[in-house]
Amino acid sequence: MSMSYLLSVFLKELPGYVLFAGIFMPVTLLLLLLIAYFRIELLEVNEELAMAQDPRKVLLNYHGQQQKPRRPGQKEKKCKN
Repeated sequence: MSMSYLLSVFLKELPGYVLFAGIFMPVTLLLLLLIAYFRIELLEVNEELAMAQDPRKVLLNYHGQQQKPRRPGQKEKKCKN
């Protein structure tokens, strides 16, 4: 017996609702869930990139990187402008 014959007999005896509910629906739902998950992750990354590239915050980020961590007991220098 060839494999194609066995497959055709199996598909003839298999009810359509089993094929739909047991195979098609779970795979479709899994794919939709993956699409939704990656869409949410992409939106979060886009928000972070927008914050990082905000021109109003570039100067603040630059000064924040230049500050060295203070040692305990060291007084903070205050500049008069």
